[in-house]
Amino acid sequence: TTVPTVGSARKEIDHAQFVGLDNGLLPDRFGKHAPEAYQLDGHPVRSFPIEIADVPEGARTLALTFLDYDAVPVALLDPLAACDIAPDTTLVPENASASGELACVQGSNSDWSPLAGSHTDPRIIHRYAGPYPPDKTHDYTLTVYALDCELGLSEGYFLNEFRRAV
Repeated sequence: TTVPTVGSARKEIDHAQFVGLDNGLLPDRFGKHAPEAYQLDGHPVRSFPIEIADVPEGARTLALTFLDYDAVPVALLDPLAACDIAPDTTLVPENASASGELACVQGSNSDWSPLAGSHTDPRIIHRYAGPYPPDKTHDYTLTVYALDCELGLSEGYFLNEFRRAV
């Protein structure tokens, strides 16, 4: 169903999925066990591929979030947020966050926060920074939105700005 919000309409897409899960988990190369070649300053930075299907007719852009609700109550961690993706996108390729292969605006992830190290390198904080839960396996939530507008957010936007825009 379409949920009206201030300035836009959105629909969460039911047919978006990770590509190549390993027994229901992201393969190691996308998270804390990534090989050194897929890390930057100790952070996994190679983003996983995503298949997208059944985008509603009339969608002008897509947006996505990848969130770690298991990190609550310490923090809500967001390894990836992106918006203003072309609505005819059916595959977000592996490593698209770092390579720039997919035209989009990427938000800040949680690594800028003092709770996650206060990093300042935009190659880490404004791109995918893969999961590295400290305590146990976490469940992550991937949500892809079909939108009737461009959000007009700037590179490095914060999750609260995204939530207000959609």
